[in-house]
Amino acid sequence: MHPLLDLTARPVVGHRGNAAHAPENTLESFRQALALGVDALEFDVRLSRDGEVVVFHDATATRTTGNRAAVEALALSELRALDAGATFSTDGGRTFPYRGRGIGISTLAEVLAQLPDTPVLVEIKVAEAGTATRRVIEQLRAQARCIVASFDPQALAPFSGSGIAISSTPAAIVPLCLPALMGRRYTSLPFEVMSLPRAHKGIPVPLRALARSAEPAGVPVHVWTVNDAGVASRLWRAGVRGILSDDPATIMAARAAWRSAGPG
Repeated sequence: MHPLLDLTARPVVGHRGNAAHAPENTLESFRQALALGVDALEFDVRLSRDGEVVVFHDATATRTTGNRAAVEALALSELRALDAGATFSTDGGRTFPYRGRGIGISTLAEVLAQLPDTPVLVEIKVAEAGTATRRVIEQLRAQARCIVASFDPQALAPFSGSGIAISSTPAAIVPLCLPALMGRRYTSLPFEVMSLPRAHKGIPVPLRALARSAEPAGVPVHVWTVNDAGVASRLWRAGVRGILSDDPATIMAARAAWRSAGPG
């Protein structure tokens, strides 16, 4: 079973890999997270100009490569020429330890092929990437280890009937919150996972209530992005299953301490 579908597990997920310590959404970052022992990886995908599904978060390449072009305006060959480690720094820009080390932008197909046993949560950033993402997952026969998520319901529409697990959209969660707070228990839901922030537009998300409400339907709640050990422990006590973190080593240490102390 995919660890993010298991109601008995408390998975730690590398958010964009080991993003606090390596360039996000790169194979370097993913491999570091896996070496730490994460249970799964989370990353983002969008389309290049020539229709390739590439692993990248922002609409433009500026923040992580220094190139100001829109990702969708660049062909895969042009994206491959960019330095995905160019701007990464852990000391406020005094040093750039990954610049010039050949760290590039990968395609979804490359990530799935090079990490063949890794469970993943794939966030689809634009609706246009939905169909192509499904095609890549199916071509690599990775359906059982992939969960797809998106803020845009249209990005997930191509996955209907695919057998690939789907995470909730924000729009799908909003109408569940008040019934959950009133004690409603759901026996079925139109998604397999809830992947939620702690707050949405400044309003706290009722995570404890949602976790209780969704449990009869077999739907676990996972929370992003948590880099603080104390926050993670409080979330586990509230019934949250998984934690998505930029700093998975910190959260894994917190999980070990939490388990030793007992979840009560």
